[in-house]
Amino acid sequence: MNLILSDGIYRDNLLPFTFTRPVGALRIGILTIHEKWQHWLQLEPSFLTEAYLNKKFPLKGAKENLVVNASFLPNEALVKAVKDLRVGQMLVAGEEIIAYVTETPDAGFEASKYSALAFEGPLLTVKNTWDIFSKNGEALEADFELLTKGRQSQPIPESNTVINPERIFLEEGAKVSCSILNASTGPIYLGKNAEILEGCIIRGSLALGEGAVLKMGAKIYGPSTFGPFCKVGGEVNNSVLFAYSNKGHEGFLGNSVLGEWCNLGADTNTSNLKNNYAPVRLWDYRKEGFEHTGLQFCGLMMGDHSKCGINTMFNTGTVIGVNANIFGSGYPRNFVPSYSWGGASGFTTYRTNKAFEAAKAMMARRQVDFDENEQAILEHVFELTQKWRKA
Repeated sequence: MNLILSDGIYRDNLLPFTFTRPVGALRIGILTIHEKWQHWLQLEPSFLTEAYLNKKFPLKGAKENLVVNASFLPNEALVKAVKDLRVGQMLVAGEEIIAYVTETPDAGFEASKYSALAFEGPLLTVKNTWDIFSKNGEALEADFELLTKGRQSQPIPESNTVINPERIFLEEGAKVSCSILNASTGPIYLGKNAEILEGCIIRGSLALGEGAVLKMGAKIYGPSTFGPFCKVGGEVNNSVLFAYSNKGHEGFLGNSVLGEWCNLGADTNTSNLKNNYAPVRLWDYRKEGFEHTGLQFCGLMMGDHSKCGINTMFNTGTVIGVNANIFGSGYPRNFVPSYSWGGASGFTTYRTNKAFEAAKAMMARRQVDFDENEQAILEHVFELTQKWRKA
């Protein structure tokens, strides 16, 4: 069976993160969604996504193709159900299609041609941007069990104060010194060669990806995930950084999601609670307006390659697109379109040549190439998002 992860019907709900990746490449818990399905099924997935993403995230077909809606995260019952599907069958939960098996994955989907099998087991889904942080704890618990079952952690050095050590797992090369690790509220997972520097205070759950670093004195409240090669300092609560992003200094980040290659300047602060305690609204790209999340706590949603200068302040429920550069005093508005340059006093268009110079420089520091595929995707996003920029 060939595994394909489809964007499904929630792709636009998950912008700005899905401007630059399929739904299956989102990170929640320890792993990305495609890594979860790969672990469970022992199959390398490909992607049924937007055409402009195809070179970086290709679709690979075969005689029999299991197409899974990537908004649905795998668990034991769901994996068993999808493995039992045959050509011409689809798995549904109510009116939602979870998966189907086809011989022609690129021919479009017509539900009337499939026989429906109902799934009534537990489901964990990612249908909105705020699901990434609000459901991160449940996803992190599941990934921790998946990755550590039957395995033994590297030893935790005696210089640390440790609570509930059986829920702490260090992969090969991971380091932690002179810190407080409290796993009583959730597991703590350190990926290969990740490092927690001296004086950090961590209340699980926490996932620290391969090569990621917690800076000295960081104060981390779970459930939080810092993906591969992220650098994090200051105070963080219930937030997810995908990979290669930095919040390296003091300042507060709460109930937030940052894509890849983001950088928050020193003493950047995000509000995650309105001062009248009202439910938070977020910019909705589909409706081109603000919609209620139903959440009281919701901070910052920042797309790939966006950055802000020192002492930047973000209001509750701020959405920032791809390749924005924000600086200056005061609060910028709580929707900043992709390729915006400026701050509270106003924005101009961040031209692609300048944006790409910054991207190349940041990526080069991590020995990652800014290649033609990356540039083509970002150029397409520039055109897609033109209508929201004023200049």
